[in-house]
Amino acid sequence: MPTAVLTDRERAAVQAYLRLLHTVRAALDGPSDEARPVLIPPAVLAEAERALSQAGLAGNEERFFRLLHDWCPRP
Repeated sequence: MPTAVLTDRERAAVQAYLRLLHTVRAALDGPSDEARPVLIPPAVLAEAERALSQAGLAGNEERFFRLLHDWCPRP
């Protein structure tokens, strides 16, 4: 399997996305309460969007998810 060599900005985008994903999972894994909305801290979303934009990945989901898969493949 080929290994992707990411630029610093691409790596930052992937890492920010993974932090966002883990934050969402943690929020959804909490106790079930329909009255409690799932809240994602705005700073987490802003970090991910900023990192994607700086890496030139905003609006290029296919390339981004290919980088994500190559850098962090499923077992």
